[in-house]
Amino acid sequence: MEKKTNQFKAEMAEMLDLVVNSLYSKKEIFLRELISNASDAIDRAKYLGLTQKELVADNPEWRIDIRVDSKAGTMAVEDNGIGMDADDLEKSLGTIASSGTKAFRQALKEKGGDALPELIGQFGVGFYAAFMVADRVRVVTKKRGSDKAYVWESTMQDGYTVEEGEREGFGTTIMLHMRDDQKEWLERWRVEDLVKKYSDFIAYPIRFARVDPAKDEKEEDRKRREENEAKPINTMVALWKRPKKDVKPEEYAEFYRHLTRDWEDPLETIPFSGEGQVEFKALLFLPKKATMELFMPDRKRGLSLYVRNVFIGDDMEMLLPPWLRFVKGVVDSSDLPLNVSREMLQDDTTIQKIKQAVTSKILSVLEDMKKKDAAKYDSFHSTFGSVLKEGIYGDWTNADRLKKLVKYPTARGESGKKTFLEDYVKDMAPGQKDIYFICAEREEAARSAPQTEAARKHGCDVLLFCDPVDDFLAESFREFDGHSLVDVARGEVQFGTDEEKKAEKERGEKAGGELKDFMEAVKKELNGKVSDVRVSTRLDGSPCCLVAQSGAPSPSMVRMMRAMNEPVPEEKRILEINADHPLVRKVAAMDGEQRAKAVEMLYGAALVAEGSPVPDGARFTKALYELMMK
Repeated sequence: MEKKTNQFKAEMAEMLDLVVNSLYSKKEIFLRELISNASDAIDRAKYLGLTQKELVADNPEWRIDIRVDSKAGTMAVEDNGIGMDADDLEKSLGTIASSGTKAFRQALKEKGGDALPELIGQFGVGFYAAFMVADRVRVVTKKRGSDKAYVWESTMQDGYTVEEGEREGFGTTIMLHMRDDQKEWLERWRVEDLVKKYSDFIAYPIRFARVDPAKDEKEEDRKRREENEAKPINTMVALWKRPKKDVKPEEYAEFYRHLTRDWEDPLETIPFSGEGQVEFKALLFLPKKATMELFMPDRKRGLSLYVRNVFIGDDMEMLLPPWLRFVKGVVDSSDLPLNVSREMLQDDTTIQKIKQAVTSKILSVLEDMKKKDAAKYDSFHSTFGSVLKEGIYGDWTNADRLKKLVKYPTARGESGKKTFLEDYVKDMAPGQKDIYFICAEREEAARSAPQTEAARKHGCDVLLFCDPVDDFLAESFREFDGHSLVDVARGEVQFGTDEEKKAEKERGEKAGGELKDFMEAVKKELNGKVSDVRVSTRLDGSPCCLVAQSGAPSPSMVRMMRAMNEPVPEEKRILEINADHPLVRKVAAMDGEQRAKAVEMLYGAALVAEGSPVPDGARFTKALYELMMK
């Protein structure tokens, strides 16, 4: 065959410029694409060899070799797969988007092939990524079953040439003549880094060799180099594709550490397969400890996405909801339709189905852990419970399942211990219909809050919402198992049976009448600080407390928003007084400046009791000192 010079088809000049300069965001992708093509070529040879034994009569040891020559500035990626003939070169490398892999799959489908091999190249453009780093590419190939080899060569600018050549053995060698500013890719550590990142789980050994060792290389250095060159630089073992029964726990643990760089074993390992409309395999892990990025909203890092063992990215947050961002692992699918660069996913429907399946599986594992291993679940919840709660606020689909998985400390419970909502409901007092909670920044402050006194007096426990997320959660967490959630520090609240509530109301109305003048005076003294003064139904041992209007933010929420420099409208609260408290009766009997100071002290004490700062600390402490002196 004479050497032929051809021009690229399909307006190739513009297309090639698009591929090289716009299609891929990172130049390093070139090696991923070439290795993927080599893997495809081997897959095709193995598959066809099942029925055409003559194609694999040489009984090959399937391999992918990367050879670099620093002096010549070249890199060769070689496989011993199916190879190409002149027609294949013309169709596959002479026309962009005419993928041999795609045509091969289509031919098998037309013949009714059921078990299609997992081939990666679907668009016929990956090969041209080589021109991002090379100014000249030379392909030497020999197709299995043929006795002729061919050479394809191009600088991308002036078309390409095809001629007969020489090649020992079947397969394809792609030689890249690197651009002067791209020689960094010839370093062994750079090649190993890219292979580990993108092609670590390709099923065939990928080996690296340097064809231009130093002339003065010592014997021991030569032996060490040759030993390294004989070893694959990829792992090859995609554990997520092996049956769970065939994988040892220590293998999963080692893979987890390799994937996450964590030095500890995972708390839980979750291997599973998705079947039905979308097929995929996943290997997920629940870590034992939280990492720094857990509460860094700008850190986009999720599950690692692989397509047929080829790494696509580890910022695939679309595969998990934000409230599961602590989960680590891998999702690998043969069904994912990708865009031509493989860097963005096209089919949102497919991704959503995978996301739903992964989310549901993780929730099922947590539900099972909760039932069967309480200590293990408590360990998980103490680390990631705060993040899990975010789902109740923002994920209506899974909110009901999540409500059963979160735990809270309670006013009656021991310090450090938490309870599930379903257990709280089981232990509710006779006649109690609502679930009570209070928001605070610290568990100790919530546990001793005066707003919880009457609830506990009537045998009603109170959930302590002390996580920062709980304040946001309280705005949307309205119901559980038919019971309304009621904030004991907002609005009007009564406790006990209907008869007790009726009696309490009558008593409050009577006390309010008796203390009407006093309450009006207090309201006048605190003008601009409170919206109202009323007799309390939630106090038992404290003289007074502050409560918010229904729907108003809690004090802890206000403090948190202001700490983040968020504007918070000033909303006056209600001062509730305990009509039966002797201090209230004593202050009510005062008048003039003495009562004014006492009222100011009551208001300041109510702020301190809930953890809020007093408006004028110096004035408050001075009044306190005067009172102590007396």
